[in-house]
Parts: sequence; structure tokens; C-alpha cells
Amino acid sequence: MNSKKTIINFCPTGMVPTKLETPHIPISPSEIIEQTHEAYEIGITIAHLHARDLNGTPTYRKSVYQEIFEGVRKHCPDLIICGSSSGRNFPELHKRSEVIELQPDMCSLTLSSLNFQHQASTNSPDTILGLASKMKEYGVVPELECFDLGMINYGKYLIKKNLIEGPFYWNLLFGNIAGMQASFSHIGAALQDIPSDHFTSLAGLGENQLVVNGASIAMGHGVRVGLEDNIWFDHKGGKLATNKNLLLRVHEIMSLHSKQLFSPKELGELGFYNRKK
Repeated sequence: MNSKKTIINFCPTGMVPTKLETPHIPISPSEIIEQTHEAYEIGITIAHLHARDLNGTPTYRKSVYQEIFEGVRKHCPDLIICGSSSGRNFPELHKRSEVIELQPDMCSLTLSSLNFQHQASTNSPDTILGLASKMKEYGVVPELECFDLGMINYGKYLIKKNLIEGPFYWNLLFGNIAGMQASFSHIGAALQDIPSDHFTSLAGLGENQLVVNGASIAMGHGVRVGLEDNIWFDHKGGKLATNKNLLLRVHEIMSLHSKQLFSPKELGELGFYNRKK
């Protein structure tokens, strides 16, 4: 959806960055809560949250997610919370779907299997359908994650079959080695395939983050930003980023294009909230 307001999808942690790579990555629940609260005060719409174990490895455990969600909701009461159901480290449906039982506002739904540079993310049709069904059962809006055009096509198939229901929010990721690249031809082709009344945010991976953020804001779409996708502030990899300075840069670009933040409450009240008011 092209808009004068910008959805900011904040992704502070992810599954890959470690403290050895950057000391700025939030790992513990308290760090994730604190950095999400700081981002909320600067201005974000959605928090796309991953959980880690005490040793820093990704976890699917509901108990860890619960601590994070409760802390974020305490300090950021109207923020839209999106939990990760990623299959990169644990493909089993019963593990990946635990987070849905906490009834966050949204959960990620990656729409096919894919390869990253050093790892695969396995998303079989049965798993995708199982996650979608459980999200519907618990009132959770799917965050439709797409790394290539085939994923967009499969998402539209699920919509056509009423296996997922609106409102519809697409998270399009560019720059992965085996997916859509951060070029205007790929971005244009992806956006052309999304219905005009759906919500879209664009993400650039690694050095592509700034390019895609800028293009997306200029075109009137949302952005995904944070250390999950990129740990560097500059293209040369000489300065480590923080979630704060990546977010502040997005707000600077929005200001240059006379864009305002799509507030969490505005988006939430369009059907994205999963909570009693």
C-alpha cells in the first residue's frame, strides 16, 4: 500500500548476529526489551522479535518469548508485537508454533524454503499450512515474509483459498544470495505482484539495507530496519551500527521525503491488534 505514512518494522536481534560480531546486538530478554523500548520512543510501528537462550543461540521456547513480550508490552503498550516462527534452526512445527500460543499481534510466516549463504531455512508446505492454521486459531496476523517472487505467488494462493485472512502485511526482503536482489527491477516486479490495498514493507540485507530503506520510503512503502539484517552503519564495513542509529537514519530519510510515522495504534486498529482493549 502506497502511503504518506511509513510503517517501520524494527528487527533488533534476528538469529544470526552474535556478541563476537557486534557488542550492540541485544541477546537477553532485558536487552531486547530495553532496545525495543528505546526504538519505540524514537518511533516504530512493529517490533519483529526473536528470542535467544542464555548462551546466545536462537530458541523457540515459549517461556523466553513470554518474558520478552511481557516486558515490551509493559513499556510500549500500543506497539504491534510480531514473534518469529523461523525455521532456520528448528524446522519442526510443534517447536516453531509455540510462540503463537502467546497470542502476539503478528507472527512471521515465511512462504517457502530458501537458502541463505551458509544455511537453509526449511519451510515445507505442510509446515506453512500448519503455522497459518494455528495463527488463525489464535487470532494472530501473519507477517508474510518473501525472499522471491514464488513466495509472493504462494502467499496469494493461500489468500485465495482463505487459508489466511486479512488484514494483509507483506515483508519483502532483498539482497539474499538466493533470492530477490536490491535492484529496481526486482523491487518493481515484487511490488507489482502485491495487491494495491495490502500493506508492504521492504528490507535490504547487509549493505543493501540503506539502499532499500531509501527506495521504499521514497515510493511510499514501509521499511524493515535493525541489526537482524545488517550490523554495519556504512557500506565499507568500517563502522558497526546500533539499532538506534539505524533507526534514526530511517527517520532522517522520512523527514527528507516529508513522510510521517504510521503509528502502532493507527495500524493496530486496522485489524492488526490481537488483544483486548
